[in-house]
Amino acid sequence: MCTTEIIALARANPYFERLNASLIGLSVDSNASHLAWLYDIYLRTGIRVPFPIIADRNGTIARKYGMISNDISSTETVRNVFIIDDKGIIRLILVYPMNVGRSIPEILRALTALQVADANNSSTPANWAPCEPVILPSPKTFSELETRNSQIEKDRNGMSWYLGFKQPKDCKKLENLENKKIE
Repeated sequence: MCTTEIIALARANPYFERLNASLIGLSVDSNASHLAWLYDIYLRTGIRVPFPIIADRNGTIARKYGMISNDISSTETVRNVFIIDDKGIIRLILVYPMNVGRSIPEILRALTALQVADANNSSTPANWAPCEPVILPSPKTFSELETRNSQIEKDRNGMSWYLGFKQPKDCKKLENLENKKIE
């Protein structure tokens, strides 16, 4: 992780906590290096990093998760983001090249989308933002298809039987995060 990402994630940590998510960093640097780095960040910015950074000196963890791209380097990690659910299942992987920083608002949006889709037995459409309509699951029977088409015609909440929408329950808007700059 680069310094700007550590600072951005530290500042965004309250948003992750509101989504019941815990941040963990992983680096192939040593623990002493991490301590010096975090201390320097604190001295220069006043920011205390509230999440652990795991020292993976030999790259064992990074290799198991496919974070080292041998085409680029045999020792440096690419900038991966893993969203792992409470059952230990990897639900999303974002891979950024070493020269492109992570987008914290996008990570929060994706985490929110996963939680909302799960809670509503639905999917999120392209460019979905928190509290926007979600996609209903496809009908399983012809009768459900007819009901869906009638509902869409009546409520104007879709395109056809295979693409209907509903407002999600338990909307989690993160204080207009997309309008706030998280550094």
